[in-house]
Amino acid sequence: MTAAKPSLELLRTLTDEHVLRELMQARRLTRADLAARSGLSKPTVGESVRRLTEAGLVVDTGERTPGGRGRGRVGSYYALADTVGTALVIGIAPDGVVAECVDAYGDTLARRHHEISRPARPEQVAAALRTAAIQAQRSTGRATRLAVVSAADPVQRTTGRLIRLPDAPFLLGELDPVDVLAPQVQGPVVVDNDVNWAAQAERDTDPTTLTDFAYLYLGEGLGCAVVSDGQVRRGHAGLAGEIAHLITIGPDGRATRFIEVFGDLGLRRPASTAIDVDRLRELADASSATREAIGAAVSGVLAAIVALTDPQLVVLGGPWGPAVLDAVTAAFGRLPRHVDLRAARLTREPSLTGARTDALARLRSAIVATPRRPPA
Repeated sequence: MTAAKPSLELLRTLTDEHVLRELMQARRLTRADLAARSGLSKPTVGESVRRLTEAGLVVDTGERTPGGRGRGRVGSYYALADTVGTALVIGIAPDGVVAECVDAYGDTLARRHHEISRPARPEQVAAALRTAAIQAQRSTGRATRLAVVSAADPVQRTTGRLIRLPDAPFLLGELDPVDVLAPQVQGPVVVDNDVNWAAQAERDTDPTTLTDFAYLYLGEGLGCAVVSDGQVRRGHAGLAGEIAHLITIGPDGRATRFIEVFGDLGLRRPASTAIDVDRLRELADASSATREAIGAAVSGVLAAIVALTDPQLVVLGGPWGPAVLDAVTAAFGRLPRHVDLRAARLTREPSLTGARTDALARLRSAIVATPRRPPA
């Protein structure tokens, strides 16, 4: 039986994708460069460049190769058009809202930050979110094709709404980032928990071998992300990894909820369940008893994570996770079942980094999928 041949339209689509993705990587190329990099023939590349130029996705930059006097024909440099648009990357955290506009090359064209007072209220966060996004977009003057949001709160998987759970330290109420941002973008708004984004960013530091691990976030809030076969497992409603109410070892040796450990140790912010990070670090450095109590509590949580998810590795991240690594390692090592434990490699804005990487991949795919008129 003879295999069906791909249609001419499919071949053109695949060629155009090759050309676009090469330009995304190299920023500007001649048709000869594109042919050499893609392995396509020069006539095939030339036709693709013509189609993409007519579709408004590629432009002649006006730059030319030297050429002439024995150096061959003059070549024109082509690049992506500004009209292909940008992606909006948002971080919602206790210290404020960050909005970035990222182009298809991965460059951050604009960044805006708006602080949030405590306690945070949904209407206040929504206003900061809207303002930061609009200001970032206006400074680029380009269309926004999609948005990716990292939120320091539980996120409902199907709707992208933030969910109020007992003892959640940050947002008091519910917020719908999709509803707030939809008028600002042409396409989808993707929302996920900040710990999930941080775990993805950590995975990307070594994507070949870092495929099965648990990422424990220890900051003002407490969270966990489970990566299995390279993918973050979010659970039915998107609430997998909400570890605040896991039963662990309290400072007095009795079973207690993880979040209550920090209240017992006097490490919460006033009138809040948020952990006072600076005080925790100070006391953990000054008091071996406090350090051992924290290590025991965290190791009890890790025991539950290991028993239920069987990771190859546990990564400690967040503002104070790596600072208590030795105490956690000592306590964890005494338990019947344990795995390797290390500090997070990515420490600078890991959640925003994960969201930014995802936004770039989505933007590039959206550009490639832009409808184009068939040739006459």
